[in-house]
Amino acid sequence: MIELRSTLAGRIALTVFSALILLFLALPIVVIVVTSFGKDAFGSFPPDSWTLGWYQQLFADGSKWPAALSLSALVAALTTVFSLILGMTAATALVRSELPLRTAVYGLVLAPLVIPQVVIALGLFLLFEPAAMLGSPIAIALGHTVLAAPIAVMILMATLKGIDERLEDAAASMGAGRLTVARRITFPLAMPGLVAAAIFSFITSFDEFFISQFLSSVDTVTVPVQMFNVLQYDVDPSVTAVSALVIAVAVVALALVGVVRRLGGGRDNQGALPTDPAIP
Repeated sequence: MIELRSTLAGRIALTVFSALILLFLALPIVVIVVTSFGKDAFGSFPPDSWTLGWYQQLFADGSKWPAALSLSALVAALTTVFSLILGMTAATALVRSELPLRTAVYGLVLAPLVIPQVVIALGLFLLFEPAAMLGSPIAIALGHTVLAAPIAVMILMATLKGIDERLEDAAASMGAGRLTVARRITFPLAMPGLVAAAIFSFITSFDEFFISQFLSSVDTVTVPVQMFNVLQYDVDPSVTAVSALVIAVAVVALALVGVVRRLGGGRDNQGALPTDPAIP
């Protein structure tokens, strides 16, 4: 009985402690969302009155936010395409082939995730500046791909490990070529992982600041850079509205990942994030 009470008390304490940690982590997000509906021009919390004026101000005549939002969406879409192409290619090579020094190659692929982003941004600036590509959406998207592609590789490697290679071998033994096997067998089975990789790549690009700051120009400014420029010289309450929209995009994207994982749950672990080392 004492042991049971001790176990029950421990579970209750763990639940309360976990809830407090989650509340502490979510509290800044809640403050931003609530403040975005406040009428106070200084963004006080809690608001004395409520309004949608800051959201209307985002799309008012002369506002720079629509251009920043459209550019961020375009760059994120391009980054998603580039990341899926590179991610699927690298994941296939690391999982399906006998690549020499696979562990070293895998570490090189994941290197951008551990290198400070400002260092990567400086290197990309020195790369694109002589080519007069600063401010180009293609250049910004390529820069974001450096950070988004490793995430796509991890997700797609976990997905490919969950696909039975005998299905591909059976299709090949019946005369199907490599492209046919990929189009009819591999890609359909890997679709949950592809969708998850695409969503995470989109989020990574949409929220990226350092690379966008180094590669942007006066006419091409993404949402994070525009937020930094506005807050650098003044406190604009419309920033809270933009922040709430960015949070909404991230929440919707993560919800889609959850839906994709649930729908793909009946087929092994496709679409799941890697929980064990991808390279033995």
